[in-house]
Amino acid sequence: MKNSLTGGLVILNEMKDKLPPSEKKIAVFILEQPHEAIHCTASQLGELSSTSSAAVIRLCKSLGLKGLQELKLRISGDLQKKPEARFRDIQPGESSDSIVEKVTNNSLQAIKETTEMVDYSVLAEAVDVLKQAENIHFFGVGASGIIAQDAQQKFLRMNKATSAFTDLHNAAMNIANVGGQDVVVGISFSGETYETAKIMEIAKKKGAKTISLTRYGQSAVSAHADVPLYISASREIPAPFRSGATSSRLAQLHMIDILFVNLVTDQWEQASNYFNEITDVMDLLKEKPSRPKQEKS
Repeated sequence: MKNSLTGGLVILNEMKDKLPPSEKKIAVFILEQPHEAIHCTASQLGELSSTSSAAVIRLCKSLGLKGLQELKLRISGDLQKKPEARFRDIQPGESSDSIVEKVTNNSLQAIKETTEMVDYSVLAEAVDVLKQAENIHFFGVGASGIIAQDAQQKFLRMNKATSAFTDLHNAAMNIANVGGQDVVVGISFSGETYETAKIMEIAKKKGAKTISLTRYGQSAVSAHADVPLYISASREIPAPFRSGATSSRLAQLHMIDILFVNLVTDQWEQASNYFNEITDVMDLLKEKPSRPKQEKS
């Protein structure tokens, strides 16, 4: 199974403000001196960042990586990439051409960085869970609710019993009787949305499989996920006026597309049959409705 050999700097950027002080010092040092950091041992990194080798090991664990070697490999991959345009905040009074350029660039960067953080073994597990499911329930609040509805529209094409909810009470009624053949997907950019975390907690207690889709790192939502999936969009948060989940929304949609296409290709023959049946029904809808024949009196 392929594993990404890039994304180390992205992961550090995503996580640095969530880390304990000693681990944050190491992360900041690596981000500022990546070329030097990739040649260091754990002891050397601890010394250069005024921490310890134990803190370096804890950092790698906090980042969700197997160890320092994986972190250095990913950073090495980052350093070999061509320089790319960075995320840029949009300021009040900017011209339309500048806004078009920045919004486009930020969206592309969010998608690229999300791709770099993909753990392919976890992705394969998520696809297998969805493949085995009899019922799939998507839940999200606010902008994430739109992603849930998009996901429902896609997975219905695979002849799966699929639902999408954005209201806590309706979602609770829907998952009241879930079990081992059900999958509940909780979508939350921050990973801290109370309603989504609660639905995930209840679903897991009832024996359903759970998948989370959040920004990178441990969170209230991902804590209740059997399979945690992550997106990148941290640069969206500190913008002077966050424009309603722009980059994060596209990154979430991108991950839903990845899941759906993986499931389709894994069940290609069945999917082709389902899609043909859908096309036949859509063609029938285009026909002019016929009037029912009246019986002669």
